[in-house]
Amino acid sequence: MRKKIVAGNWKMNNNLEQTEALLSELSAKLPDTHAEVVVAPTFVNLAAAQRNLQSSSIKVAAQNMHFAENGAYTGEISADMLLNIYVDTVILGHSERRAYFGEDDALLSKKVQAALEKDMTIIFCFGEELEERKSGNHFSVVESQLKNALFDLDAAAWKDIVLAYEPVWAIGTGETASPEQAQEMHAFIRKTIADSYGADIADEVSILYGGSVKPGNAGDIFGKPDVDGGLIGGASLKADDFIAIIKAI
Repeated sequence: MRKKIVAGNWKMNNNLEQTEALLSELSAKLPDTHAEVVVAPTFVNLAAAQRNLQSSSIKVAAQNMHFAENGAYTGEISADMLLNIYVDTVILGHSERRAYFGEDDALLSKKVQAALEKDMTIIFCFGEELEERKSGNHFSVVESQLKNALFDLDAAAWKDIVLAYEPVWAIGTGETASPEQAQEMHAFIRKTIADSYGADIADEVSILYGGSVKPGNAGDIFGKPDVDGGLIGGASLKADDFIAIIKAI
């Protein structure tokens, strides 16, 4: 049975003191849940987050990583550096990395391979722009992003991959795909995987929705059969909102 997951992407927010305060509040308020709860603080606070959460079930993820093991890549972070501080989960392909830092499918494929070689868990993000949705190309865009970055993998690799569908037009805009739109795309994603890897693998892959999930809409979105949780942005920075979203699953 595939995992239910609620992951908080904190992006470039929260200094050390704010990180520790938020984690302490989340740990104290975390409800009993069958879902896996993940938080992704900024790089400089990952080690502190791990220390803070030693006695908690909340997992820590990185927001990005480089494909090389080491070398002259100023400002970059490798898989081994993350693993050295016991961070074994990484978000790859977020729309902001694609848009602001020029990350394309070819680069993301290299990052995915590097993470898998180190037995890391990957939360792989993808999704269409507003113009692509309006023109009716959203299915082909999503299919292309998936196939270009992930479909050269062996079937066994999928056990370490979590997918996060994020319609770019709904990230940080206040707009949200309707529960029906989310379900339609998630079902399409699962079928796309099944067509190449078989129904058994497709049925085991957790597919998260990312795009302005809030306490008020989380229950309706998470209630759809192919939506296995959420990759949460702004709402994950407020303990009570994030806890409410966890409870919704």
